[in-house]
Amino acid sequence: MNNTKPPEFKTQFAEDVFKGLTSYPKKISSKFLYDEKGDELFQQIMDLPEYYLTGKEYQILKRHREELGDEFASLEGFDLIELGAGDGKKTKVLLSHFEEKNYDYKYLPVDISKNVLEQLKGSLQQEFPSVEVEPQQGTYAEVLSRLADYRERKKVILFLGSNIGNLTPEEAVNFLKKISSAMHEKDLFFMGVDQKKDPKVILDAYNDGAGVTEAFNKNLLTRMNRELDAEFDPEDFMHWPLYDPESGVAKSFLVSKKEQTVAINALDIKVHFQKWETIHTEVSQKYDDTSIAWLAKEAGLEISGCWADKDSCFKNHLFKRIK
Repeated sequence: MNNTKPPEFKTQFAEDVFKGLTSYPKKISSKFLYDEKGDELFQQIMDLPEYYLTGKEYQILKRHREELGDEFASLEGFDLIELGAGDGKKTKVLLSHFEEKNYDYKYLPVDISKNVLEQLKGSLQQEFPSVEVEPQQGTYAEVLSRLADYRERKKVILFLGSNIGNLTPEEAVNFLKKISSAMHEKDLFFMGVDQKKDPKVILDAYNDGAGVTEAFNKNLLTRMNRELDAEFDPEDFMHWPLYDPESGVAKSFLVSKKEQTVAINALDIKVHFQKWETIHTEVSQKYDDTSIAWLAKEAGLEISGCWADKDSCFKNHLFKRIK
């Protein structure tokens, strides 16, 4: 390193990169994989045959949309708040049903990416012109802090795609506690959770044959080059996923293929990598019924419904706040 004093950070990305690459082991939060190019690559990942998560959850929502609609409609007017909305492909299954039934609701998609929210709003205006949409840009924590004081109407909070898996179990409990504290009586929380299963099926989901997941992870290096004037050569790193069936944790790393020193000029640092040293980029925790019940109890939530795909690869749970 040529600088031990942290600089003034202009962005959260800059701060995270500085702290993550000057620590050991090196790491960068997975949320920074989602710039404009990252968003595009992740859309491609969701269409890959190996990435079963999207298709399984889509199957659940399509098959059980009437039951779910009845649960939500029992609130007699609600705001549908989706954390990490993305392209809204799965949510549109529900929105289409809500429109058919003429439900009284408003859709508030939440995402850290302004680009994603703009694309989602545009597609919704074309497909469901009568839906009232209020995009909410920001982190989950920022939006949840605003929602905690929101009492105008009942809330249905969606958290699809097994995004809870991007958190460690301890982080997941803290996150769900924030969800619980943002909920009032009769509010609902609906969450998708990937299940423990054949380890090879899980590993293949993060190591597709077409190399799209590799490109998605390596795009983080390209983003640092562009936004922080870094000098990474993506070809000097390899993408390496792991899955531990005991703990249920899938992880992804970028591994340096040689000993090298990389300048990140905007941060005035030079980062040294030993040969085969890693940058931890992603974590995806897989759950089972016992661990989900534990999460709910720790967070002050109770499970009021559960739906699975035909192979029980993926499950969606409905929660209420414990009174």
